[in-house]
Order: sequence, then C-alpha cells, then structure tokens
Amino acid sequence: MMCALGAAICFGTASVLQAMAARAAEPGTGSGVDTALLLRAARQWRYVLGLGLDATGFVLQIIALKHLPIYAVSAALAASLAVTAVVSARLLHVRLSGAEWGAVAVVCAGLAMLGLASGEEGSGTGTFALKLGLLALAGLVLLVGAVAGGLPDRSRALVLGLAAGTGFGVVEVAVRLIDGISFTNPAVYALLLGGGSAFLLLTSALQRGSVTVATAGMVLGETIGPAVVGVVWLGDRTREGLAWLAVLGFAVAVAGALALARFGEPPPPSTPARA
Repeated sequence: MMCALGAAICFGTASVLQAMAARAAEPGTGSGVDTALLLRAARQWRYVLGLGLDATGFVLQIIALKHLPIYAVSAALAASLAVTAVVSARLLHVRLSGAEWGAVAVVCAGLAMLGLASGEEGSGTGTFALKLGLLALAGLVLLVGAVAGGLPDRSRALVLGLAAGTGFGVVEVAVRLIDGISFTNPAVYALLLGGGSAFLLLTSALQRGSVTVATAGMVLGETIGPAVVGVVWLGDRTREGLAWLAVLGFAVAVAGALALARFGEPPPPSTPARA
C-alpha cells in the first residue's frame, strides 16, 4: 500500500508540472493523437521532470500491483488528485475551499478503509482471450483518441479523458497478466500501446478544452474497469467479512477524487512584473 501511495504522490505532482507545460506549448493540429504536441511539451523542463516522476510512480505501481488487488491500487492512483490539489495549493498558491479540503480528507478516509479491507492479490493469471481483449482495447483507445480530435472542446476533453484513463487501466491489468517478458504474450503489447496512447491523449486533453472534465473522465476510466476485471477474472478478494468496507472505501475514495478534478487545470500564466 505504501508503494501505491508513493505512486499517487509521484503521479499527482507530475500532473501539475505536465499540465503547465502542455498549456505553454504551441498549439498543434487539434487532433487527439498529436505526437508533435508531446514532443513540443517535452522541450520544457517541467514536462521532463514530470516524466521522471511518472517513471518512478510506474515502478512503484508495478510493485503495488504485484501485492495488492487491482481495486486497491486503482483507488490509490485516483487519489493522486488529492496530491495534485495539495501541491497546487502549496506551490502554485491555488486556494482550496473548505469543501475541497474536506474532499482531500474523504479520499484519505476511503483509502484507509481500503487498506483495512483489502486482501492479497488474486492468483488468477488470466486467459489468452483476456490478454487478446486487452490488446484490442488498447488499440481502440488510440482510435477513439484520433476520432475525438474533431469533437467540440468540452466533449473532446471528456472523451480524451475517458480514453486516457482506459489506457492507464489497460496498463494496470496488463501488469498482472505479465509474468516475465515474453514476446508471445499479447499483454506485453497491450501495456506498451495502452500506456503510450494514454500519455498522448492526456497531453492533448491538458492542452485544450476543460482539463477538469478530462481529469474526471480519466479517474473514472482508470478505476472502475480494472477493478471489475481484477475481481471477476483475476480472483481479487477482500479480507473475510469486509467486502462491504472495501466497496465503501473504493466508492468514497473515487468520489473524493472526482470532487477534486479541477486541480488537473493549471492556473493561467502570470503576467511578468514590470522592471
């Protein structure tokens, strides 16, 4: 659980840096899959530092997924929005209302309930059909991102956010389906395609449109689906008699994260002081 929370801290801090860098980058084609935008954003030190934090968080996420049910890790990662809110308040001087500080506390309470109720990860390794389905879903994420580029800004942000969250969810499940590197395992390709697509789509969502809407969509996409797969197909369970507490904790943590979705939105650039 400490690794999952460490990953949330890394991802939450990185999102502040990457959102600022994406907004500062020159506008691109408007496509949901704009690799040039990713390259332009990567020229800025904030984005590069954010990528470093993402890489660290990904390693911690893998460790957590090897020891915890997917639903517990998913909720912890959604809690990265609470980290984003606190970092924004501290470094960017964004004011949190009393209700938003309450939402941070709600996220922490939900994670505490999950920590008490979570059992060990399931022993299921997944069927070959599940691995193929995961790869197909990763490809669909990329396709949806390309189509979303032509939507109005608000709809575009929601679709890109959901698609990016689904891509990150593919990564969460794929980690559980990989036992050593094997080029015949479709889950390996699903992990690479899903993760890469999610980064592209999230960068596009942060660059234009409502990032608050996109962030909320991402939270939903990366939590609910993977949690269901873990319980139904991979054998994730709770401690004896505490299934209700796990469900409640998951719902509370995700609801609190959604209440903090606006913190995916970077503040407008400050006006340079006159000499």
